[in-house]
Amino acid sequence: MTSPTIVTAAMLAIGDELLSGRTKDKNIGHLADMLTLVGIDLREVRIVADDEEAIVDAVNALRSRYNHVFTSGGIGPTHDDITADAISRAFGVECIHDPKAMDLLGAMYERRGMDFTDARKRMARMPAGATHIPNPVSTAPGFAVENVYVMAGVPQVFQAMLDALLPSLETGTPIQSRTVRSPYGEGDIGAPLTEVQKKNPETSLGSYPKFDGKNFSTDIVIRGRDAAIIAAAEADVISMIEAIGRLREEKQP
Repeated sequence: MTSPTIVTAAMLAIGDELLSGRTKDKNIGHLADMLTLVGIDLREVRIVADDEEAIVDAVNALRSRYNHVFTSGGIGPTHDDITADAISRAFGVECIHDPKAMDLLGAMYERRGMDFTDARKRMARMPAGATHIPNPVSTAPGFAVENVYVMAGVPQVFQAMLDALLPSLETGTPIQSRTVRSPYGEGDIGAPLTEVQKKNPETSLGSYPKFDGKNFSTDIVIRGRDAAIIAAAEADVISMIEAIGRLREEKQP
């Protein structure tokens, strides 16, 4: 059996507005969904303020631990958009007005009959040597430095940049999942499910309780990278549920 390839990732969401609650993040869930589809495990998410020191510390910690690091936010035209400066500092390079980005933005504003102001030119700033992440929505590119991918915070733009980026990334063996519906609540299945997990260490078993207004039940989700291993764990989960049912019948007067 071929060993699965595991590729890991982290996300760094940047912005005071996320921490204050003024903006509700939509990018974390979208990134998690997309990475799962292509076989990249999102292992950690951090949210930090528009603070250069905090961004630098987080980027340096994450990029040394994971194969890929995705950031969102802080590459716009305003004074508090400091992500480009922070990423440049994290990699020890100069933050420059990238010539190609300047050309893209300059041409776009010319077509629209708008002035290419100093504030708008800030969106062309990135670490020297960075490569572009295309932005088909609003032109201003994101950028990549080594394994760090810097993208906009606006969900529509973030999603478009991610679509452009994903085909170029190293990916792993996708995780597969199956769901077994248990008519019993977590209190009934907790201990035996722990034993099933111990017996099937190459899978991850998650339990998700439900209540229909009268009865508790549980969805048991089995995740893994090998169909045969998942099937074996599924059989054990079904056997566990049947055993709980038999035990209940025996206890009935």
